[in-house]
Formats: sequence, structure tokens, C-alpha cells
Amino acid sequence: MKTKFGLKSGKIFSMGEAPTHIPQSLQNGRHFETATTIGDKTYVIGGADGETLSIEVRIIDKCLGQWINPFVLGTKPMSCGGHSAVFLKDRILIVKKNSKPDDHTWFLEIDTPYVRLQKKVVGSEVVAWSKGVVGNAEKPVVISGPSGVGKGTLISMLMKEFPSMFGFSVSHTTRAPRGMEKDGVHYHFTEKIVMEKDIKDGKFLEFASVHGNLYGTSVEAVELVSDAGKRCMLDIDVQGARSVRASSLEAVFIFICPPSMEELEKRLRDRGTETEEQVLKRLRNAQTEIEQGKSSGIFDFILYNDKLEECYESLKKLLGLDGGVTPTPKSAPSVINLPKDHSVSKIDDKIIINCMSPKNLIMLDVSSLKGGAPGRTRGLDFRAIDSFSDGC
Repeated sequence: MKTKFGLKSGKIFSMGEAPTHIPQSLQNGRHFETATTIGDKTYVIGGADGETLSIEVRIIDKCLGQWINPFVLGTKPMSCGGHSAVFLKDRILIVKKNSKPDDHTWFLEIDTPYVRLQKKVVGSEVVAWSKGVVGNAEKPVVISGPSGVGKGTLISMLMKEFPSMFGFSVSHTTRAPRGMEKDGVHYHFTEKIVMEKDIKDGKFLEFASVHGNLYGTSVEAVELVSDAGKRCMLDIDVQGARSVRASSLEAVFIFICPPSMEELEKRLRDRGTETEEQVLKRLRNAQTEIEQGKSSGIFDFILYNDKLEECYESLKKLLGLDGGVTPTPKSAPSVINLPKDHSVSKIDDKIIINCMSPKNLIMLDVSSLKGGAPGRTRGLDFRAIDSFSDGC
């Protein structure tokens, strides 16, 4: 529902009440704003930036009788020539006008679990942006296990056999680059104050402090792998897996276990890369990790790497890759171009977009949304229809 309010001397008056004054930003046609009322709050989305839209968010709180500037998380949508807004349970769907095919659908989250958590952290009103993406992505795979168990070898075998299917996320770190390391390739190198803020804003799935430097996996790094059409592999320790499990990311969690501690010790010593002190430390850590891996409830599957080839075949079976035929890459979702002139209406979980020029109807199905802030919102399904009855 859309409602306009007036503001006078810091007080708000509903249309029809006296006195009434519509703020300039709502009555000036150049400003492209929408006002969506949900309970006692009206979310005013839009604003002027020259002759285009700078998508800002303000809230009119009818109980308090004043404007609120919320704490806005996520990357704001780029400027455009206007937008439509539709309320969907715990978020507002934004359909941008005259924008690129991969940039016309966004969500402003107002009462999702992520936003509610951030409200407790920040202690004030919070909203969060999430970009809408057509279709779904394969769930990332989190693989954990003690040092020397062979998880790196198993991942390398997967990457070699299915090079177009899997990809690694690039981790962030606050340490300085070493040697030939390149930003965005080996790590995303960043400042400590920046990474600490992003951690506070919930943008990291997991992180750790090592020798005074922060290391971590960001939500965006995982999303970029999915955007490239690949399934993200995360090789992290048990504590990192625990953090990812507690996040909003839907993933498959696999723990690789040695057949015995004696065999693990043999493998570590056979590598010949650690001192005696390092071997003993890794064995102590391994004992703790194995206990946590088996009993914590973090992991969906436990694989015992007794014989490498057998374990690899079991891993492929868990990931649906045991059919003997190399899976073909998924075809790209059909591209939908939305013209500047269109109107939007809602029928249950279907959004009907009435395009004026050229004249046609497009249905957006939002019944199977997945993900959300601080990452992408996936599961959008666009299709052309002949009439409103088709949308029903």
C-alpha cells in the first residue's frame, strides 16, 4: 500500500488531516520517490540526484511523529530513471525503470532475520539492500578436516575433473601482500579498520585473527563464484565451518576424517614438511577437530579417507557427480528487458509488470526466493504472459 504524508514543524499528518503539507521531495515530479506504508512506518524510497534517481531510504514513523534516517546496509542500487515498489512480507521489492537486464530487480529488507540481528547490534533502525538474481545457484560446499587428512587432495581432484563446475572464493586479509601476490587473485588485501567494520555489518561468513592480522571469507566472495556459474568450494577449519553454519548461507557441510590417529600421524610424518614440534601440535589440534567434527552437529556428512580413490568416489556421490557423465553447464536464464514505462501490480506471490512500450505483460514469480542480505536474493523467475489471468 502506498501513502503520502505531510511534514510540518517536525510532526506528521496523514493526508486528509489538517494542517497538511507534502514535503517537496514527495510532490516534485523530478524526484521519483515511492512511499510504502507497513504498520506505523512508511518507507520513502528514492531521492533526487540531478535528473536521475539516487536510491535513498527514509522512514516516517507515525508513532514518533518524525522522519528517521535508518542505518543502511548493503550496496545501494545504482541510479536510474525511477522505480516501482511492492511490499513482500519482510522486504520491499524494487523494480527499477530503464535499467540494465542484470540490475533491474532489488530488495530492501526491513524485517528479515538478518535485519533483526543487525538492529540488535546497531541499536537503531536498520534496512538492508540485496540484489535480485534470476534462477538459483548450486549450494556452496564447505569441506573441513584436520591437517594431513587429504582434503586438499580431494578438492584438487574435483577441480581437475570438473574445472568448469567448481571455483574457490578469494579470501580477505589485512596483512600486506607478499612477493608476487596480486590483490583479488591470491587475497583481497584490505585495511584492518575496513574489515572490522564489514565484520560488524555481517558481511563475513567466517574470520580469524592470525598473528595480529585478520583473515576471512566474505559473503560477496562466495556470491561472485556463484555469479560466474560455478559452485563455490570452501576449505576451512571447524571453527570457520561453525560460523558459516550459523550464517544465512545455505551450504553442504562435509567433514573429512582419517581412518585412525595412527594413520594421520604417519601421513603427517611422511610429508616431511613439519618439525617434530609442529607434527605434535597438528596431532593435538586434529584430535580436537575430529571430536568437534563428529559431535557438533555442524556437518551434514562425514567421510573417512582410508583409501583416497574410494573417498573421492564417495565425495562425488554426495555432490551428485557419480553418474559417469560430465554434467553440462546450466544454460543462462533468459534475459528480461524492462522499459522505462511500466506499472506493477501484485497477485499473491506473482508480480505483474505491465509494460507500456512495447505493450506486453511480464510475470515475476517470487514464491521461491533464496538467500538475501548481505548476499544476493536468488530464485527470481520472469516470464512473458498474454493476460493477467495467466499470472493467476
